[in-house]
Amino acid sequence: MAVVQSMRKDINENSRINRNPAVDDEEWQVKELIARIKDGDKPAFSELVKRYRNQVASLAYKVVNDYDEAADVAQIVFIKMLKNIWRYDERKKFYTWLYRITVNASIDYVRKHHRHRMEPIDNISESLENAKSDPEFTYRRQQINDYIQQATRTLNDKQLSAFTLRDLEGCKVDDVADIMNMPVATVRWYLHRARTKIRKELMRNCPHLLLMLGIK
Repeated sequence: MAVVQSMRKDINENSRINRNPAVDDEEWQVKELIARIKDGDKPAFSELVKRYRNQVASLAYKVVNDYDEAADVAQIVFIKMLKNIWRYDERKKFYTWLYRITVNASIDYVRKHHRHRMEPIDNISESLENAKSDPEFTYRRQQINDYIQQATRTLNDKQLSAFTLRDLEGCKVDDVADIMNMPVATVRWYLHRARTKIRKELMRNCPHLLLMLGIK
């Protein structure tokens, strides 16, 4: 539990990497940490984990839907990260590489435990996103929660990955394509299929709640 709580909370030495002005400061620092990790610097690994543990745990939670299990997945992810850091292509964004590991580890965890769960959908449409400002939204969301979880069980792994990354994590479609290692057009297709399936299930099971939320 302490691990879970720490995940919820919120290098400055001469570089061995030539700094590229086109790369933002945070990304450059991450690449410097990676260079140090490859040199066997354990504190650098701890620093990199500290930078990304909340994002990794949050993404894992959206798939496994349990804080303790998300913490377990996060630990698996960082072990895999350390083991495979040599394979990271520094020409690409680090977070997309790490998110790919996280998505795969989360789905593997769900498979292993014979479950297919997911955090309730926040961004099925612009209407639902805008509805968050409504003071009654929390109550309405509680009502629709069970229906949404049932609907997400109709998604296959790729649809689930695309939907989680794009609509729940808010990643750009180009980044989702990098994470899932597939063309943007393919990602858009999986997103379309996921949203269509979810909307169809919700319209079948709770059309009155969708009407209250302004979702067509």
